[in-house]
Amino acid sequence: MAEHFHSKLVELLKKDIRFVDEESGELIRSEIVNETLKIDKKLIESLLSEKDIKEKFFTQIKGHWIFEMNKFIDYIQDKNFLSDSYTKFKNKIGLNLNGKFLNERNEVALVWPFKDCILEGGMTKEDEKRNEIFFNEILAQDEIDRLLDPKVLTNFKRYTTKGEEKIVDFKRDKEGIIKDNLIIKGNNLLALHSLRKEFQGKIKLIYIDPPYNRDADSFYNDNFKRSSWLTFMKSRLEVAKELLKIDGAIFIQIDDSQAPYLKVICDEIFGEENNPVILYIQVRYGQKTLSEKNDFQKVIEQVFVYANKGFKPIKEKEEYTLDNFVWKIIEKKSGHKLKLGSREAIMFKPGEYEIKEEKSSLKGLKQTWASGTVLKANASGKFFNDFIAERVSIDGLGCLYKVEGIGEDGLGYRYFTGPKREGATKGIFYSGVPLDRVEQLKLGTAEKEIVIPNFYDFAADFGNCRQEGGVELRSGKKPEVLLKRIIDMVISNNDEVILDFFIGTGVTPAVAHKMGIRYIGIEQLDYGKDDAVIRLKNVIKGDQTGISKSVKWEGGGDFVYCELMKYNEEAVEKIQDAKPTENLLKIWKEMVEHYFLNYDVDIKRFNDNQEEFKKLSLENQKKLLIELLNKNQLYVNLSEIDDSQFKVSKEDKELNKNFYK
Repeated sequence: MAEHFHSKLVELLKKDIRFVDEESGELIRSEIVNETLKIDKKLIESLLSEKDIKEKFFTQIKGHWIFEMNKFIDYIQDKNFLSDSYTKFKNKIGLNLNGKFLNERNEVALVWPFKDCILEGGMTKEDEKRNEIFFNEILAQDEIDRLLDPKVLTNFKRYTTKGEEKIVDFKRDKEGIIKDNLIIKGNNLLALHSLRKEFQGKIKLIYIDPPYNRDADSFYNDNFKRSSWLTFMKSRLEVAKELLKIDGAIFIQIDDSQAPYLKVICDEIFGEENNPVILYIQVRYGQKTLSEKNDFQKVIEQVFVYANKGFKPIKEKEEYTLDNFVWKIIEKKSGHKLKLGSREAIMFKPGEYEIKEEKSSLKGLKQTWASGTVLKANASGKFFNDFIAERVSIDGLGCLYKVEGIGEDGLGYRYFTGPKREGATKGIFYSGVPLDRVEQLKLGTAEKEIVIPNFYDFAADFGNCRQEGGVELRSGKKPEVLLKRIIDMVISNNDEVILDFFIGTGVTPAVAHKMGIRYIGIEQLDYGKDDAVIRLKNVIKGDQTGISKSVKWEGGGDFVYCELMKYNEEAVEKIQDAKPTENLLKIWKEMVEHYFLNYDVDIKRFNDNQEEFKKLSLENQKKLLIELLNKNQLYVNLSEIDDSQFKVSKEDKELNKNFYK
């Protein structure tokens, strides 16, 4: 009877697609509970539609049916409901307490958006297209704290023009901060937390190009569910914020698949008021689409910019010279004199004068503008290019100019005043060289800053960057010129530090290296012959692709490579690569002997029920074994560096001591 009721309830709930997992077709317990807590109207109506289900979860009081929400939730969360073969096996080996699964108990963090939830790992195979990554697990707060402890670093190497060298210590700047260029291999969330002690408040620029989460066949697992992806990003951006200097900025490149949702998260973390601009980058040409079946071609990506209060972008400058603003006006016809108030003015109509270039003295220029009187026909003083048409002196305004040939509204002219006194720099619609540049002009030149645009056309560069650095990426690779433009906008001092914790094939560190700027790069994936380390070795040898010619790069420099020391992560990688089931069972034996399992796993029960384990799909077998591993021991915590079980070498112990000081 109970089995029949279970089946009927399952069938009823599956009619609502919100509660059904797209991949497995199974009910999603957490979604049902969430909607129950909201007293979802559609769910309530559905439950009321079946007589026996209504009588089970509703009580009638004075002709009204009252929903017994807690009773329904308890039923949904009971270990015997929805007990497929995977769930039954989990129950048998101990992954539940008192009939409820660990992630349904009050003493653990539930789900995003609660701040103590962690999405750990998951980017280990480019070809994995599962809906949820294996490590999307719910951890108690104390477990999260241990998970994010600094990790032991290992496999240290220094790469120079001579090749790979042994490292004995780190270079440090006058403040005692490591000034070596660093490439760290391993989970970027854990690596960021490992960098906190040394680099908190020390990073001037962070640029990241994270997975876009757009169901694309590209690098990383680019197929998260949105809530998982946002949690994944949030966890990393929160620690990234701690690393930024008081005048630092973070640039996050994204397309429009998740951009609106990411913007909300970034506003929460960095503050909406700290988003001075969104840069729009053209990455492809519409007419060259490879997706002609689509109605629209996406050619633009966005770069969110968030900056701390002390940040001031570096603007390009344009040079003034005497040659481009000093002129002599020669009268062609006699001007028309008129009286304006108590002052006399001479009016020239368009075409009644000619402009002759003349390098007038600075002294004459100063006297002209200081006088504030009528400009005679032979007076010097043209400082706003070559469009003077009419000019007239009016009491209280000094000289008023009507300038032909400017204006974008079709009028073709503007009225404005020049400076009224020596040293004045502002007037109505004032443009030209301010008089506070006079001293600079005596030396021959003066400069003005150019406003930074928020749109850049790099489509050609995106199309031609595939082979830059001697490494290749099928899609998602960014051109070096884009990174140079961003760096030029932020970095003015070669002692500043750039961080990228999604370096991929290494464009950010490659550009920073060529520009002589310190960098830190983090990556988890292994790109083989297209790895960032390969690219940087090419850079040291004098790679001439990308920005090399524009910065006159000839090679040189060095960087330090190291890895987060793996422990349970080794078991995870073995599990993900293994097939068939027999090999997974061999790995299970290794897990029991050498790795850390969760405290609630019953090893004997697992061994006694291996036949049931074999009946699970290969995907579920892998998922289960990974779930049995203690996630706090994926990598070796620095606090356990002296534990003999982890076999940290004497050399690594010394280098970790030097790194973490």
